[in-house]
Amino acid sequence: MELIQEDSSNMEDVELAEPSESSPLRERNFPKTQFSGFVRRWAYIFDGNGNYYSKDWDLSEGRGKEFCWYHLELPKANQNISISAKYLIDVLCPPLKLQDILSLVSNGSFCGYVDGALVFRVNSPGPASSAYISRLAARITENSVITVSLGRVPRLGFSKTVQSLLSEIPVVDTPRCRNGEQREGGIVIKEHVLEFLLTMNHSEEADNPVPNSVSNLVIHVIDTFVDHLQDIVTKLESELDSVELELDRGGFALKKEMLDDRRFPKMHLNLQRLLQVIAHGEQIFPRVKEKCSSKRWFAQEDVVSLEELIGRMRRLKENVGFIANRVTAIQASLDSWQAEQINRKLYYISFLSIVFLPLSVITGVFGMNVGGVPWTMQRSPDVKDGFRNVMLLCVVTLLAVLLCFSFASLYTRFNTWWNRKTFKRSWSLNRKSFLKRNSDGILQDKGGYFRL
Repeated sequence: MELIQEDSSNMEDVELAEPSESSPLRERNFPKTQFSGFVRRWAYIFDGNGNYYSKDWDLSEGRGKEFCWYHLELPKANQNISISAKYLIDVLCPPLKLQDILSLVSNGSFCGYVDGALVFRVNSPGPASSAYISRLAARITENSVITVSLGRVPRLGFSKTVQSLLSEIPVVDTPRCRNGEQREGGIVIKEHVLEFLLTMNHSEEADNPVPNSVSNLVIHVIDTFVDHLQDIVTKLESELDSVELELDRGGFALKKEMLDDRRFPKMHLNLQRLLQVIAHGEQIFPRVKEKCSSKRWFAQEDVVSLEELIGRMRRLKENVGFIANRVTAIQASLDSWQAEQINRKLYYISFLSIVFLPLSVITGVFGMNVGGVPWTMQRSPDVKDGFRNVMLLCVVTLLAVLLCFSFASLYTRFNTWWNRKTFKRSWSLNRKSFLKRNSDGILQDKGGYFRL
């Protein structure tokens, strides 16, 4: 494993000059970009007989049965795609051309030949710091493989472990038991480490067989990438299970907090990002199988293994769809709970309005000054009941307003009643004419068969 650290004081932009005809692109001296941060990379050479060794980072290809593998891990931080391109240009150019490097770091899915090498890319667009964004790109030739990933992919390397946690019976160091003593026949592990191992789809210390060919190496890279996606889905399922348990046990404050934090919409957005990564893999890996199956150096059993990995991707996509449905159902239940709380508050307000409505009516009626309204001249001997006339006028106006609002319903009922009456009348006339025709036919055809 090799770490590259660049000085941030000499940070320069990449200058792309037009190549001249006299100087080819591979022989030109490009200015190195000085970027801050760390880029992890390693290089292995395989002898084709089950052995591998570390080698220098020279991007050379193997000879005969030997083949080389070069891997680069881009930092998983808040950065745009141009910064990642600077990293790769600084590490891979030369001897690779600029078009080779851009085909590895670009966004989106791609599978095709670039300068005679097979290049496939499963790079999902989105924030690089998100835990639900995964990117993998590879450049494959007959004797070399160059891979680029965003962040660490578990089990991708072949490092040997000194001591395994799973080789002995462990003693779990729980919060209630913090003595830290090592019991005979076992080792002490932390409780959060045990939870991490249980949520994984695989073991970090599983024996990875050393590839004997380039096709074995390609299958290993894609297999670890699928395992990494499966780990993300499993972790998301565990988080969703814990949230459902909290909702069952929680009360008003917890549900209100989840609604205010928009926890489930954010989870649904992360699911869509993860689903986009899986969809890219489901789209690209069959094309990789199609292009690799025609190569003589790609073994037939590896083609079968690649087909199994494609099936895993499809099942993983269905599983993510099920999780998205669960998140939608939980969000719908929270929305209905919130609507129920609003309806309950509106019920209390309606109850208060019912209590104060008679009081407001009484104060409004007996507080009216009807002296200036027509027919209410209280001093005139002809009209003595002005208040009663105003009340009758209010009742007539109220009935007119109610009639206007109920006119549509009354018209519908009247129309239905009229249609039913018309139908009964026509049916009775048709029945009488039918009986009359039948009686005439019986009298005429008394001695023979009935005419149909």
